[in-house]
Amino acid sequence: MAKNFPHPLPSGWFAVAYADELEAGSVRSVTALDRELVVFRTGDGVAHALDAYCPHLGAHLGVGGEVVGDRIRCPFHAWEFDGCGTCVEVPYGHTPPNARVESWETRERNGLVMVWYHPEGEPPSWEVPEIPEATSPDWSDPQRFEWTVRTQPQEIAENVADSAHFRYVHGTLNVPDTETVFDGPLRHSRNPVSLDTPKGKVDGEVVSSAFGLGLVTVRYKGICETLQVGSVTPIDENTVIIRKSFSQQRVDGANPTGGVAAALIRNVLSQLEQDIPIWEAKIYRERPLLTSGDGPIMPFRRWARQFYPAAEADG
Repeated sequence: MAKNFPHPLPSGWFAVAYADELEAGSVRSVTALDRELVVFRTGDGVAHALDAYCPHLGAHLGVGGEVVGDRIRCPFHAWEFDGCGTCVEVPYGHTPPNARVESWETRERNGLVMVWYHPEGEPPSWEVPEIPEATSPDWSDPQRFEWTVRTQPQEIAENVADSAHFRYVHGTLNVPDTETVFDGPLRHSRNPVSLDTPKGKVDGEVVSSAFGLGLVTVRYKGICETLQVGSVTPIDENTVIIRKSFSQQRVDGANPTGGVAAALIRNVLSQLEQDIPIWEAKIYRERPLLTSGDGPIMPFRRWARQFYPAAEADG
């Protein structure tokens, strides 16, 4: 496939698993960020991510590797590595002083295990936020959905700034009047919405907060209080995994079912699936021919530029 997007992988926090997919002592192989990774949870409950291949003879730690206490054991010769990637045990000989695999800064928050990526190895420059609703007993059990799409994180994030497409792709009654604020690696947007319900048209508001290009929260207010936690993780420079998790405010202690609550989620999923074929077929116009009503596309792109360190260095 030709590369339709001119930038490399962006820096930032990216999801590699849901937290409850990683039980204590479990090991997962993950392809992400143009790498093979092994993600595992040690006996003390801490999640770690390492490059997958053993420095000894190249075995994949995620294929037959085992968690032993706070270490992962290679399936080939039983070398053991701690969560920082350092080899701490060779059972049949001396431990080479430089025996290690690259470790990834990891955060487990909001039901996701996330890793920090920077092409030049710089440490995290911001933190993954805590999202109160994601762990609140007053909010429903999450409904989760996942897609693998041939595109790049910036193309997906740009949809929020592309006001006009909501009418002509998704059939909204009008072009939303989006208010957007950029704050370092954060982006906050809000716009009014209306939804047809059995009780008539209901007005509400959508508030979106992005934390880099890998994590976004969307709060649907006034219709059926709903939280969407979305993550976009590059597999490589052409392909991403999109994860969406929906939680809604409980009613009398119970998860909402059917009605407006279900209709809202169906509508959001339908819009995403309308976007996918466009993302997969389009190219990226570095200097798009824009018109009034398109929305804050160029301010968004100036904000997104910070996640490509080489582009920032080039001015």
